[in-house]
Amino acid sequence: MKKFFEEFKKFAIKGNVFDLAVGVVIGTSFTAIVNSIVNDIIMPAVGIVLGGKSFKGLTFIVGDAVIQYGNLIQNMVDFLIVALVLFYVVKLLNVLRFKKEEAKPEEPPKKSEEVLLLQEIRDALVNKSDLD
Repeated sequence: MKKFFEEFKKFAIKGNVFDLAVGVVIGTSFTAIVNSIVNDIIMPAVGIVLGGKSFKGLTFIVGDAVIQYGNLIQNMVDFLIVALVLFYVVKLLNVLRFKKEEAKPEEPPKKSEEVLLLQEIRDALVNKSDLD
């Protein structure tokens, strides 16, 4: 039982779990922003184009059942818009990240002490053979 709790502790304290938790919180907040863009900006514009109609109101009746296919259409449109916005956000972040990485000049790797010593020995041997 003790081994189980030690393994769980290692798993729970790993950085990946915390990174995932932060991603979920940020994703939830980002979802609220995207939903606002969809519901407050894009869908009213779509409603104007459609003559003031909303997808959510689209239904048809079969017997006593009301099939609300408009909600499905609305959710599909929401998904496509969210996916499009996420695509552009990720694309923008990648552009900014790659530009930042390109701006850094690459430093040549530092040579170890052993390599420096070997180079000195080589140079000394070359100089000695030049003198002979």
